[in-house]
Formats: sequence, structure tokens, C-alpha cells
Amino acid sequence: MSDTVKSALVTGTARGIGRAIAACMVAEGWSVLLVDIDGEENDRTAAELADGPGRALAVTYDVKDTAAAGALVEQAVAAFGRLDVLVNNAGIMAMKPILELTEEFWHHVIDTNLTGAVFLAQAAARQMIEQGEGGHIVNVASNSGIFGGRARTSYGASKAGMINMTQSFAIELAEHDILVNAVAPGPTDTFGGTRELMASVQARMPLGRWGRPEEIAEVALFLASDACSFTTGHVFGADGGYTVAGILEG
Repeated sequence: MSDTVKSALVTGTARGIGRAIAACMVAEGWSVLLVDIDGEENDRTAAELADGPGRALAVTYDVKDTAAAGALVEQAVAAFGRLDVLVNNAGIMAMKPILELTEEFWHHVIDTNLTGAVFLAQAAARQMIEQGEGGHIVNVASNSGIFGGRARTSYGASKAGMINMTQSFAIELAEHDILVNAVAPGPTDTFGGTRELMASVQARMPLGRWGRPEEIAEVALFLASDACSFTTGHVFGADGGYTVAGILEG
């Protein structure tokens, strides 16, 4: 696999972290299938990456359409000849207090953030096994999947599920040399620096600032690369130290 151009399928590429991950991969010369439900913005992303050393091909797709996961993987293979990497990044940050939670809201968040990722990873793993050369699956989780947060029951549950999915897939796919890891971003500036960092975060984050999408992307790129060869089933916090911080005074 190291002697060929890597091909990757990345979801949620129209903006933010997904766009940054795709940009990093194209800059490395990879062929990347850019996948997003927002077709217009996703096409714009692909056009902006067209001058890079790699290839960027945009596809409009709703990750909740799990029945089409296999067909999406086939599109990547048809375009690039193989699939080496899947990055499950597509997701929604939706909040609702527990007492206002509805079944419809719950399923929308879980199906978008977790169910879609599970079945796309399954389809990608089947393709990688057929190729017989291993591969990498990278899941973009969140530190909200590690601890609780106000109005984040659905979101946190979806990301906690993604973390366990990462661990379980890693165990089952190790025999096929498919490595499965996750990056867990902390508060990340995906809106152009127009918001103040929340006071509760500033109080317990050692670095004390928003992360940049590019900083998350660099971690994801490592996990997707050949440099990541003996690491599987792990969650890498890209969060300014937020997850590990306890009492900061002393």
C-alpha cells in the first residue's frame, strides 16, 4: 500500500474539520472522495482543492442512508481503483435539554453521528478485506463522548458510541491488518473565530484556546497514514488538554 497513491473516503467535507482533513490528504498527494449532504458547498470544497498534488472528487450523500453505504464505497473504488482509508467525520452538534428531548431528535442525532459511521465502516472494511492489504479507519469522536455535558445527552451518547465502536472494530479487524482509531476534538473553531471560548472551558483547559480544524486534521492524518502501523483501538484527544485536566491550581 505504501508504494501506491493512497485513496480515502472522508465524510462531512463541506466545511470545518472534515474539509481540513481532506485538504491535508490532498496536499499529501492522496486521492480523496469528498462526501457531504451539502452538495453545493462540498463541490466548492473540491474545486478549491483541485490545484493540490492529489485528487478531490465530491459526492453528495446523506450518511443516514445506510443502505447506500456499500454503493458509496464502490464509487470510491470506481474512481480511484481501491480504498485504503475511511474517515468517519460527518456529524451534527445538536443540543437539547433532557426534559425537552424527543424521540425524533434522539434518532436524528444518533443516526447521523453513529449509525451512519458504523455501516460505512462495515462497508469500507469489507472492501479492504477484499483488497487484502489492510487499511485504516479513523473516526472523529469528541471529548463529549468521554464525559457528560449540559444538553448533550444525544450528542454525547453518539460520540461515546463511536468510541466503543472504534475499540470493537479494532479488535475484530486486527486479523485483517485494518487499524481503527479515533480522534476526539475538544472545542474547535469551525466558525471563523467569531465566538469567545466558553468560561467553563477556559477554567479547565491548559492551552486555554479554541483548536483549529487543521490541528485536528493533522492528528487524523497520522492515524490514517502508514506511520500509524502499531496503534489500533485508541482515542487521541486533540483538545488542548481539556479531557485530562483536573485541579489546575497549585
